[in-house]
Amino acid sequence: MSIIQNKKAFHDYSIEERFEAGLVLEGWEVKSIRAGQVHLREAYVIVRDGELYLLNAHITPLQTASTHIQPEPTRTRKLLLHAAEIRKLIGKVERAGYSLVPLDLHYSKGRIKLEFGLAKGKRQFEKRAAEEEKDWKRQQQRLLKHKSR
Repeated sequence: MSIIQNKKAFHDYSIEERFEAGLVLEGWEVKSIRAGQVHLREAYVIVRDGELYLLNAHITPLQTASTHIQPEPTRTRKLLLHAAEIRKLIGKVERAGYSLVPLDLHYSKGRIKLEFGLAKGKRQFEKRAAEEEKDWKRQQQRLLKHKSR
């Protein structure tokens, strides 16, 4: 069950491979995410010291958050992934010029997971071509629907 999707990522990048990782979260972050107070639009994943981190994901603290902690909405959050997968990703990111882009935040067996993709940036003309293709498909569906009536 999806919580939030990063639709802008599909417009700006061509996704080659997808991965699912757990997130290290604090209690107030889990409550905020369950309430839908999260944004992935400006977020990205980096590799630091052989580990993966999610940066710039904005989780808005709830008003009912605890008073003894100071919530930080855009803190760096560690991603939990198998060591072999991390090594594979490090190789592709450093050598092939790929980026790691968060695509989706969802529940899996009661836990909050992040789906991110190994992505290559689209150039302007590729974005335009993809947009035209999407419009053409939408128009085809409209014509077929109208014709079947």
